[in-house]
Amino acid sequence: MRSFTQIVDEHNQVLSASVESLEQPFQTAANLCIRALENKGKLLICGNGGSASDAQHFAAELVGRFERERNGWPAIALTTDTSIITALGNDYGFEHCFSRQVAALGAAGDILIAMSTSGNSENILRATGAARELDMKVIGFTGQGGGALAPLVDALFAVPAKRTARIQEVHEICLHALAEAIEENLMQQ
Repeated sequence: MRSFTQIVDEHNQVLSASVESLEQPFQTAANLCIRALENKGKLLICGNGGSASDAQHFAAELVGRFERERNGWPAIALTTDTSIITALGNDYGFEHCFSRQVAALGAAGDILIAMSTSGNSENILRATGAARELDMKVIGFTGQGGGALAPLVDALFAVPAKRTARIQEVHEICLHALAEAIEENLMQQ
């Protein structure tokens, strides 16, 4: 069994390797989100497994608050309505559980935040396609290389790691950084 120290060391190595490569995607993603929210757009967020939880957490930071008292901003985690997800999975297939929601809820000027540690989840790729059909911008969160999602997004947080746990840990830091940037910029206006 690896020690806690070894696991944290691995985390720190991945985080250190990520910092420089994620600065430009962070700046682009923050500006896209800020612009969308300034123009009365909304953020739609999706992911599977742990990324589904990250989608919900990020939406909560924006609808509720991150660190400062303020009005909420429109952010919807497409992972929360079990009736919609199970109906779409049953009637159309799980690969459509997010794309149908994007088609129903999204509009030009909105942002899709699509999370897949492999970058190859079919339901995430289809959601991205649905967003593009609506002229939405897309921010991707993946692991090393970005998978099939990489060429489909406007900003890509591709964490240089293959282990899902390490990828998701860095994604969480990126999402908190985005929440902070959005809150600071929109509250100055």
